[in-house]
Amino acid sequence: MDALVALDRRIAGCRACPRLVAWREEVARTKRAAFAGQTYWGRPVPGFGPSEARLLIVGLAPAAHGGNRTGRMFTGDRSGDVLYQALYDVGLASQPTAVAADDGLELYGVRVTSPVHCAPPANKPTPEERDTCRPWLLQELRLLRPTLRSVVVLGAFGWQATLPALAEAGWTVPRPRPVFGHGVRVPLDGLGLFGCFHVSQRNTFTGRLTPAMLREVLRTAAQEAGLSVSSPNRCRTVDS
Repeated sequence: MDALVALDRRIAGCRACPRLVAWREEVARTKRAAFAGQTYWGRPVPGFGPSEARLLIVGLAPAAHGGNRTGRMFTGDRSGDVLYQALYDVGLASQPTAVAADDGLELYGVRVTSPVHCAPPANKPTPEERDTCRPWLLQELRLLRPTLRSVVVLGAFGWQATLPALAEAGWTVPRPRPVFGHGVRVPLDGLGLFGCFHVSQRNTFTGRLTPAMLREVLRTAAQEAGLSVSSPNRCRTVDS
């Protein structure tokens, strides 16, 4: 069995954080009215994408009625709508939407993961929960290291979780540690680390993060990773 597939299976069975276990299972029982007829995943959500990925995208945590419902990262919620549309626009995804784990979506040279694999209350995991979950991210980085050339981190929380994991996985992280910012690029031993505002509704609805801004970061990171990307002309021209 592929080592990353085996890791994903172990992640899906984790019960290390009592608060997160209770929340994700409660959400799966009570459900949102719009999804009342669906069976929720209600477990930790593993990473999504090929095991030989050259570009890794690191988010925050699964959404209660998105990944926690569908069982796949950034699938079934508005944040995922923004992310996968942008990946499709730059030629890194087979389709612009992600609605279910069996919808046929494929990523090209890209993997998506998060530092916390369970949906947290109010979308806010605690630092302790982040640190408890870090060994999963560390193992994922070690398995991806032979091919990984770029990492895009969505938001400051993910940035703070990813830097120590990268250091533990063998990359040399500068001291003091680089500060998060949108568009920041940090070179790490043949790996390009990029900061990007998170694709949360708060950021995308207010225009803090536009589709064009997201596409630019993804395109730059993909090119550094040696991935083929689409020209800007393919992208949608409406950013609102």
